[in-house]
Amino acid sequence: MRRFLQRLCSVPTVTLVLAGSGFAQRALTWQEVRDKFEAANPSLRVGKIGVEESRAQEITAYLRPNPNVTLSMDGTQIAPHQGVWRPLSGSAPSTNFSYLHERQRKRELRLESAQSATKVAISDLSDLERTLLFDLRAAFVQTLQQKAVLNLARENLTYYDHIIEVNRERYKAGAIARVDLDRLELQRVQYESDVQTAEVNLRTAKIQLLALLNDRMPVEQFDVSGPFDFSTHIAALRAALQSVHKAKVDHQLAVANGSTDPTVSTWYTYNPSFNNPFDHQTLGLSVSIPLRIFDRNQGEKLRTQLDVERNQGLVDAARAQVFSDVDSAYATVKSTLVLLQPYKDRYLEQASRVRDTIAFSYEHGSASLLDFLNAQAGYRSVQLSYLNLIGSYLEGANQLNLAVGREVIQ
Repeated sequence: MRRFLQRLCSVPTVTLVLAGSGFAQRALTWQEVRDKFEAANPSLRVGKIGVEESRAQEITAYLRPNPNVTLSMDGTQIAPHQGVWRPLSGSAPSTNFSYLHERQRKRELRLESAQSATKVAISDLSDLERTLLFDLRAAFVQTLQQKAVLNLARENLTYYDHIIEVNRERYKAGAIARVDLDRLELQRVQYESDVQTAEVNLRTAKIQLLALLNDRMPVEQFDVSGPFDFSTHIAALRAALQSVHKAKVDHQLAVANGSTDPTVSTWYTYNPSFNNPFDHQTLGLSVSIPLRIFDRNQGEKLRTQLDVERNQGLVDAARAQVFSDVDSAYATVKSTLVLLQPYKDRYLEQASRVRDTIAFSYEHGSASLLDFLNAQAGYRSVQLSYLNLIGSYLEGANQLNLAVGREVIQ
């Protein structure tokens, strides 16, 4: 009783208030955690904004050149000549309209390049989401694992407390020596330590999960639920491929930008004072063609051609990495399954049977204290190894999902 009161007093007041107030939230499933993550994670929101910015650049890329309108006045006399000064009689107002005509599909290629950039941004967002989902799934699995470990630690402590109570009665009856009872009670420290360590690990896993969810909820109110088990059924390249396509389009645009674009102009003039004295309203037309003698966009043509080759190399490297990641993750999952199946089929039951049998024999004087402690330690080790193997299996499955790009293992 004294030990129980001491442990109760060591619990923070905030925890007691929250627990007694009924504020504990319902445990979230994996799908609920994922939905909450997709709605609240700041990195994911920033990535989505980047995609929208890229779509806005598509609008800019497909805009036509603006026409130019020029208003001018010519022929105004500013000084007398031969004693005559009529400043406005020879003035000729002129309205000029010009438009740049883009050749070789420059506008369409700019749009295609911008659309390719948007596809790359979408794929980058998908890669970001996949990576963050991997971290989220890992934190979720870690939380489930630590919950299972904590439950096991508490069950072991409860079972061991029952053994101590039984042996206290045996000590009172003179069936065992005081030193044996002391050794049993001293061994309890290990089980208490397991509980405390599991509680700290569970709290740490929940904190990591809350950080990914961008949630400021108190850890004591947060919980998750889901199957912590394994299944024997097992059911990043895209962005690199899209980058190659964009590089090819950019090269075509660089070649097109090296061509000559004429500017067509037309203008209207009133009272131009030409040689024809009756020619007071006139229409003019001109075509301006720049001479591409020195600058034919040579540097950009070469850069974009090299960019095509560079992105093609990145595709080959990404493809090799994807196959390597898939093979490695699959091998990890299969190897863990080989270890897990015997635990589920035999080892768990055998460890429980050995522990109960030795405990019964020790209580009736047919087994030594050392035998009992070894059996209890063996049971604890087998159970903990089983939970850790399930955690390794789920981590390997998460790695396989990341490599494949979808959840092939739930």
